[in-house]
Amino acid sequence: MESVALVAPVTALEFAGDVLLAGTGPEVAAFRLSGGGGTAGRRSVLREASVQGLRAEPAGPGGSVVRVAAFGGRWLAVVAVRRGGAGGGARLAACGGGAARELGARVWEARWAAGGRLALALGGGAVGLYEWRGGGGWLRRASCGGAGALRCAALAGTGWARLALAAGTAAGSVVVWRAAAAAAPRRRLLGHRGAVLALCYAAARGLLASASEDRSVRVWAVGELGGGGGGDGSCLMVCYGHGARVAAVALRGPCPVSAGEDGACLEWDGGGGVRRERRGHRGALRALALRPAGGCLATGGDDGGVRFCRPRREAPDGAPVAAALGAPGRPRAVVLAGPRRVLALGEAGGLAAYEAAEGRWGPVLPPAAAGGTRGVLAAAPLPGGAQALCALAGGDGRLLLFALGCPGAATGLRLFEGAVRGLGWAPRPGLPPDTAAALLASGPDGVMLWLDVTHCPGQAPRVQLMGRYLLPPCKQRWHTCAAFLPQEGLLVCGDRRGSLLLFPCSSSPGWAAESTGIADGGTDLVGEDCGSEPEPSCSSHKGALPLEAPLSVLFGLHGKTGVTSVTCHGGYIYSTGRDGCYRQLCLQGQELEVLRKYRPCKGLQWIEELRFTPDGDLLVLGFHSDNFVVWSSRTGANLHCIPCGGGHRSWSYCSSPSAEAFAFVKCGDVMLYRREAEPCEQQVLLPSLHGREIACVRRLGALEVPGHAALNVFVTGSEDTTACVLVLSERSRAAVPLARLSDHISSVRALALAGPPRSDNESLSTLLFSAGGRAQIECYRLLCARDPASESAVACQVIHVASHRLDEHWERKKNRHKLIKMDPETRYMSLSVVPGTSSEQLLTPWKFLAAACSDGSVRVFGLLEATRKLVLVAESFHHQRCVLKVEAFLHTQAGGERRHLLCSAATDGSIAFWDITSPIADATDALHRAEGGMQPLALGAPLLTVMAHSCGVNSLHVRKTPEGQYLVASGSDDGSIHVCLLELALGGDEAAAGTCLRVLERVARPCAHAAHVTGIRVLRPDLLLSASVDQRLTLWHRGPGGLDALSTTFFHVPDLAELDCWEVAEASGQLRYCCVLCGQGLEMLHGTAPPGPPPLEAP
Repeated sequence: MESVALVAPVTALEFAGDVLLAGTGPEVAAFRLSGGGGTAGRRSVLREASVQGLRAEPAGPGGSVVRVAAFGGRWLAVVAVRRGGAGGGARLAACGGGAARELGARVWEARWAAGGRLALALGGGAVGLYEWRGGGGWLRRASCGGAGALRCAALAGTGWARLALAAGTAAGSVVVWRAAAAAAPRRRLLGHRGAVLALCYAAARGLLASASEDRSVRVWAVGELGGGGGGDGSCLMVCYGHGARVAAVALRGPCPVSAGEDGACLEWDGGGGVRRERRGHRGALRALALRPAGGCLATGGDDGGVRFCRPRREAPDGAPVAAALGAPGRPRAVVLAGPRRVLALGEAGGLAAYEAAEGRWGPVLPPAAAGGTRGVLAAAPLPGGAQALCALAGGDGRLLLFALGCPGAATGLRLFEGAVRGLGWAPRPGLPPDTAAALLASGPDGVMLWLDVTHCPGQAPRVQLMGRYLLPPCKQRWHTCAAFLPQEGLLVCGDRRGSLLLFPCSSSPGWAAESTGIADGGTDLVGEDCGSEPEPSCSSHKGALPLEAPLSVLFGLHGKTGVTSVTCHGGYIYSTGRDGCYRQLCLQGQELEVLRKYRPCKGLQWIEELRFTPDGDLLVLGFHSDNFVVWSSRTGANLHCIPCGGGHRSWSYCSSPSAEAFAFVKCGDVMLYRREAEPCEQQVLLPSLHGREIACVRRLGALEVPGHAALNVFVTGSEDTTACVLVLSERSRAAVPLARLSDHISSVRALALAGPPRSDNESLSTLLFSAGGRAQIECYRLLCARDPASESAVACQVIHVASHRLDEHWERKKNRHKLIKMDPETRYMSLSVVPGTSSEQLLTPWKFLAAACSDGSVRVFGLLEATRKLVLVAESFHHQRCVLKVEAFLHTQAGGERRHLLCSAATDGSIAFWDITSPIADATDALHRAEGGMQPLALGAPLLTVMAHSCGVNSLHVRKTPEGQYLVASGSDDGSIHVCLLELALGGDEAAAGTCLRVLERVARPCAHAAHVTGIRVLRPDLLLSASVDQRLTLWHRGPGGLDALSTTFFHVPDLAELDCWEVAEASGQLRYCCVLCGQGLEMLHGTAPPGPPPLEAP
């Protein structure tokens, strides 16, 4: 088997000119930092170890080749980065014969010495000069005494006489030797309370920085390590700020920069405080590199991602500071009319404007003209940014419309007899944005008005009443946001109760333009100046337009706290709310349908708005605790985090190509935070996958995209509570995430697909089940299609179908804090879709899913996709201990009779076989009668139980042979493999009715692997593939004498969790076997098998 694609934690980073090198597994990837960036190359350099360090040789001026030493474990290799490669980028090439060299001891550090040689720090406290060219060999070598167990090292000096080694030990000390006098340590630095994990030495300043598992960073004055003078070894700085172990450290001048397992990259100031914090990775950070020129840095971590950070033009001194503007009076509401203009509505009703360029307030409207107290203010900037159209409504139901540059030319009208509750502008398709806009206003009794406002410079705005709508009855009955659907003639709005409503837009502009004035009883409300009489009133013309009821209502979609925004983008509708979620919806006829619910980031309790940028990023505006944040979905980090006291107060945010501003009311004044626009500080060079171990993987299929090799689409589930749909390319050897599924509240341990995906080489469609901790199952419909315009060349649409939790009833119990919750930590360990249940023989198209549970049960669920119901239909506690694996298969007799069989394996090494045909039929009838609800049935006793192993069964696979028999292969915690051949017989008369299973043959291979066997597949009747935590993938031949190993391949995924396999027919007719492995990373391999019987048919 040969590795064709790999995603692994990034464990090393190094700058080589305008190229950034990253060590990921045994490979080195190169990224261009100029010309728009991008991947420049990728090369495997080490054999059976991950790259733990990269050290670039100091290059002379104008050099076109930079040599880089890559080391990890006991291996060392040298690669050359040649500039001016394909596409004007860099190209990686091997040096010194091209092969990695095994040195016999772990390499902790490497440094380029005089003459192009390498100084190496080795395990056991050894240091030496190594000649890597030619056959390789040691020139000098010395063993440093009194070292103890080393965890990291740093080297100084270029010649043997001045070569010095500083090593961090597991005991928490930093020990310094000179290579020429290595019998005893020259200095020992004490202070850390945990193992020292990283060191960085700055020779120019004589400073040594250390990072420890005690979560601290220390800076020591050591002077010249290899010389006789310098510092006294005193500790100059102790930095605490990380929430976990500190994995990497570097020095920028006298101040350290550190990366920790809490996912944070911290820049420290001279006093040991945090100067800047950078986040964005989905897991622990493992690598950090500083660019000598320009102040740029790069980070890499367990999520397989690489990020490049540019410095801001002005470094902030701590948190962003908002300036108090000294607003006149006591402000009630604040609105930004562009990034340089603030409008403040006072408690008494007066309106004032603050001009940032002049730094002073100016009156706009007096209290009498502004409508008195209880005012509501909304502003819509006009194109160009110099003007804004303002709407001001008071507690008496009056509305005042005016252009900010000409408040004297205003239009006033009475909307309601009572107070105006909701007021907001909505972009309307079909109207010129420079002269017209749509305004929606809500009043008493749930009435909402739609007004079209036309603006002419120097004149009072002209108003047309276009529609009247009635909101559903509730306590807080007013709208909070609205959006017109393009080319649909429909209006979507959200209300304060959290509901989403769909209304018809029956009044087209053409129909309204033909209407007559108010005097004729029409809908054209032409107002006078604010001082003129009489004032037009909408309430006196209720009969002009009928009250429209909603076509579709999603009641309480965002909870009781309200909907905050509605946005249309890419043919979909997006709504946000104060429940910390945003939802993606679509129209089905004239009904709103929820496709997915997103929770963008942890801790964001209130989402106010979504903004889609031209470069494809999605910005989420909301509140985290008492801070206003702007979160980027591309980088996974906050672009802004402004302390403001929370979102319950009046506030406004505005962004433009030139500046960004945030204004809010606090302590009786208006506060303004403003910053000039800058290029994005953080650039994603390699996208993140998962922040923790990948627990399961399934292949959806392959898509053929012109100009690309075949793109394989996978789904992965992780301990970080998310599942990810991704594309793995053999050409780039990297993964690109397409969609993230974040509905789980605990780890995702199992995935299952409902049959083979429907594929036409241009698209894929299938049902996906995911399950894991807290007894939670989620079901999605995945639609993947070719998209040559995107970076991944594939687009993925995810539709959430159904979900199920065993303790759903618990959430609805009253006073549950007084009760004891039974078995709250049940986990689903494995899933398998029962094949052949969507046939015409069943009354309804129910699909059935079998689950292995940690509470000792085997459960069967039924899914009806049309009604989005997932129901528990049957269960059994036969095993009485944790069930680890489950596999369902279908047996078809010659006469067409079907039997649904189930195989389950537990921690005691037993494998049980069940006939679940009758329970499925009974469950289908019960579900049909009860319309989707029922009490779980009993699965009964198993047909057969086989004691296959002495401990837990970690892998299980069932395949049908051409003779109609079944091969069942399993792998265990003890490293053994067991294969049994089964034959199924059905009773032909009443005396022998039922299903009978017989074991025809059993084959066992003890100690097949040196660790747990977590993946196994039957490829052919005579061919098996197994994978283990020992990082060995073995191909076995099954013969009369047992199992014989044909080949063994080392793979680069530690802590293997699962294996998935598939077959690919080559153009020559040869069959190629492919597999994907997951654990601490993801790797795809393929290879050909020796000739043998034809491939098996699926059960």
